[in-house]
Amino acid sequence: MTSRRSALLIVLAVATLGGAGAVEAAQPGLGLRGPMRQRLLEKKAEEERPIDLQAILTGARKQTDAYGTDPAQRLDVYIPPHAHGAPILVMVHGGAWMIGDKANTGSVENKLKHWLTRGWIVVSVNYRMLPDAMAYEQAEDVADAVQWAQGYAEDWGGDPDKIILMGHSAGAHLVALVSSRPDMVGRPWAGTVVLDSAAMQVSATMAGRHPGFYDRAFGADPTYWAKASPMDQWTPRAVPMMLVCSTRRPDDPCDDARRFQAKARAAGRDMPVLPQALTHADINRTLGLPEAYTDAVDAFITERLKGR
Repeated sequence: MTSRRSALLIVLAVATLGGAGAVEAAQPGLGLRGPMRQRLLEKKAEEERPIDLQAILTGARKQTDAYGTDPAQRLDVYIPPHAHGAPILVMVHGGAWMIGDKANTGSVENKLKHWLTRGWIVVSVNYRMLPDAMAYEQAEDVADAVQWAQGYAEDWGGDPDKIILMGHSAGAHLVALVSSRPDMVGRPWAGTVVLDSAAMQVSATMAGRHPGFYDRAFGADPTYWAKASPMDQWTPRAVPMMLVCSTRRPDDPCDDARRFQAKARAAGRDMPVLPQALTHADINRTLGLPEAYTDAVDAFITERLKGR
C-alpha cells in the first residue's frame, strides 16, 4: 500500500470519528502512531464492512447505476420488495470533500434498517472528490444524481414527488447548497435533512480561521466562496431543510445552523434546527436507531411528504 493511500485511509477513519479539525490533524507528516492509529484503522474497517441486505429485509435488492460518465458518478439503489409509489431517501456521504464511499456502514446501514424496512427506496450517492473536483463541482454531481433519481424513480417502484435528500458532513454542505439552489436540479423535491455541517456560510468561514483542507475544497477566490455557500445562495425558493447539528463539536456547527435559520425566518420561511449531544460521526451513524433523534427527523420528513 502506498504511503499516500495509507494516509488517506487514516483520514477517512479520523473523519468517521470526529470533525474537520480531526481530519486535518491526520494529514501526512503529523504522526498518528500506536493505539490511536490502530483504533482509527479499526474504525475504517468497520466502515467498509459489507452490509447483509437480506438480514435487514428479506427480498430487498440492490443495484448500482451510473448517473454520469465519470467512474465516480455512481449510486447504489436499495429497493424493498413489491415497491409501488414508494418514497425515496437520497443519501450523500461525507469525508472532507476528499474521501468516503456510498457503501460506508455509517452512512447507510441504520438508515436501511429504519427506512428500507418501512417501504422506502434508499439511494446512496458517490460523486467526484478532491483533487478531481472542488466543492461546487461536487454539488453539481449531487444535483445530477437527484435529477437522475427523479427520472428513474418509477422504474424502481418509487414516487419522484416523494424524494428526501440527506447528507452528512461535507455531504451535508453539498445537499444544503443544492437545496438552496434547486434550479441546479430543475424539479424540486420534498425536503432535505442536513446532518452536521459547519460550512453553511462558506464566504464567512473562508475569510476567518479555518481548517487547511477547506482551501482545497473552496480555493482562494471569494467569488467561488459565495457560489459554493448555501447561506449566500439561499432564497425563499429553496427546498425546505432541517439542520441537525452536534453540540459536542468545538467549531460549533449549531451557530452556523441558527444563523441560517434566522435568515430563512426573516424571509418568512421555516428552517428547523435540531441540536444533538452526539459526536460528528454519531450524528450520521445513529440516525435510524429507535430513539428521539430519529423520531424528530421522521416528523420533519412526514410533514414534508404530507399531501404529496
